[in-house]
Amino acid sequence: MGQTFQWVPDMPSGIMRNNYLSGKLRYAAFADSKGMQFVKAEDGYGKRMGDTVTIPRVRNVDEPTSGLLSRTGKIPIDTLAISTRAITVAEYGRGLEFTEESKLLSKFDPEDMIQNRLKVQMKLTIDTVIFTAFKACQIRYGPTSAVGGTFTTDAGVTSQVATNNITVGHIKIIRDYLDTTIHAPTYENDTYMSLASVRALRGIKDDPEWMGWRAYIQPEQAFFKGEVGEIEDIRFVKVNHNNALDDTVGTGSLLGEMLFFGQDPVVMCEVQTPELRAAIASDFGRQRAVAWYGVLAFGETWNTSNDGEARIIYVTSS
Repeated sequence: MGQTFQWVPDMPSGIMRNNYLSGKLRYAAFADSKGMQFVKAEDGYGKRMGDTVTIPRVRNVDEPTSGLLSRTGKIPIDTLAISTRAITVAEYGRGLEFTEESKLLSKFDPEDMIQNRLKVQMKLTIDTVIFTAFKACQIRYGPTSAVGGTFTTDAGVTSQVATNNITVGHIKIIRDYLDTTIHAPTYENDTYMSLASVRALRGIKDDPEWMGWRAYIQPEQAFFKGEVGEIEDIRFVKVNHNNALDDTVGTGSLLGEMLFFGQDPVVMCEVQTPELRAAIASDFGRQRAVAWYGVLAFGETWNTSNDGEARIIYVTSS
């Protein structure tokens, strides 16, 4: 177990024990959580259904060289292929302890403070798990100049060292790759989505071409939390959670990570929604604890780089 919060005389300068204490309790700021809004829950799955969800996926039927039939020949028969994706749930959680004495003597209720901080920790921890699922994708892109870069599709391994931050020139390349190389369906309203770190967005905003597009959207046009603008039919959402998207990759830490995706990129399988739980008090009520706990998993829906199937591109560096 971690260290228990208790009423002891080693607090800095004794201020929490003596003298006047402000009536307002301040909390440290925390990073924004942006991933959950782009994740779809698996319908029908829940408790007492085992630990693994198998997702069936219907693969494309190849376009024939010609669909023309002869007068005497039979209609050719193609084969419909179905693949599956297994996602296994796991337990997540953390907790904090406090004593009955601290609750009785402190001006501020330690249970309230603990619950506040645990909610933030839970939100960010699950957000990191979501982004880990996004970043497990097969297609990676590393910028190697102001207007060019390299795609890799080798089982999710990034082999390219990025030597440039992202620019509008790269956005054009990635948008065309989504549309014409892997034919990823748009997320919604004929647009793709991008989750972008602060440094990545700075690279785009500093590009003179940014102003040539509808760079800044009106509040009523922002559909998603953290949305900052649109270029090349891609809507951008700012992420300042570094455990989700790293702001310091590439040569000289000049690149900020980004994700580009279309429809149905990541699925959530949930048995127990993450929630706060109070422990049964021990030692006749003197020892208390609160924890958050959940049972769930996130996985890329199409974990492939195949044309017509892949949905996500990850901008990063080896």
